[in-house]
Amino acid sequence: MNKVVLVTGANSGIGLALCERLLSQDTEGLQLCLACRNMQRAQAARCALLSSHPTAQVALLQMDTSSISSVLAAAQEVKLRYNRLDYLYLNAGIMPNPQFDVKGFFKGLFSSHIITMFATGEGILTQKDCVTPDGLQQVFETNLLIRELEPLLCHAGRTSQLIWTSSSNAHRSAFKLEDMQHQRGTQPYSSSKYASDLLSVALNTHYNKQGLYSSVICPGFVMTNLTYSILPSFPAFLWTLLMPVFWLIRMFTNTFTLTPYNGAEALFWLFKQKPESLDPQAKYHSLTSGLGNNYTQPRKMDIDLETSDAFYEKLRQLESEVRKKLKEKQKVCSSLAGPGSS
Repeated sequence: MNKVVLVTGANSGIGLALCERLLSQDTEGLQLCLACRNMQRAQAARCALLSSHPTAQVALLQMDTSSISSVLAAAQEVKLRYNRLDYLYLNAGIMPNPQFDVKGFFKGLFSSHIITMFATGEGILTQKDCVTPDGLQQVFETNLLIRELEPLLCHAGRTSQLIWTSSSNAHRSAFKLEDMQHQRGTQPYSSSKYASDLLSVALNTHYNKQGLYSSVICPGFVMTNLTYSILPSFPAFLWTLLMPVFWLIRMFTNTFTLTPYNGAEALFWLFKQKPESLDPQAKYHSLTSGLGNNYTQPRKMDIDLETSDAFYEKLRQLESEVRKKLKEKQKVCSSLAGPGSS
């Protein structure tokens, strides 16, 4: 049977590179679904994939992971199309309203922290407004998607995998359980990625017995549209001037993967592993040597099971409250529409 693979944020960058790598390995044995916000870009990505793999099965799904209504509608559509999901790549990412610290940049440029600065944005970036238009952190919307797709992900006698694109910028210090929406902080990206790591560990605790396994990866420092959008006013020629510096830095560190293809290494590597053999508390890092060789390395995450479980329970409680509000809203809409409306 064909493996069913759904990839969020698949129209560009690491998501698109992953899809290309998956199809390059097995064109005939996959049903690939690209879940994207922008359908015009998604269609362009599909055309690009089919030009290289004309016999591939590549479907599109409109989904905005920052919108509850969009997530619920997309999940319903997936359940209509498929009777199971083998892989769910939770790759869609955001960088909320980054503010660039020019002084911090030049200070870090001539310090021993230059590699960490470029790899994680530490010391040069702050962000605001981490919550979605629904007033929720994006990790909640993603958890809601997982919960909605449970019937397709959990089947007796087979395994399925959730694979999150996280970051080395996921720091425990940025996350507070009592402020999990990060409304009082200045590092929503770091906080949301740490929240994803926490949730992944909790999901393994609650779902492994049902055949569902969760893993997180770090793609390393990759030049994608997300990276460029961090500095929208940064002149293009400066990026060009910096690229030789990045290539030079890669001779001294393996975290500078630089290209989406290299950044997708851990995502692709996990596709080929037996999920039962993976460490649920490890983050799998895409790494590239100075000579350009790609490989994957697991590194233990700074997470304790108690915090992970507490966060999971808070999300479940929040989910219950949101579903209740949605039902109340639907009742109001139905009553206003009247008995004769369709």
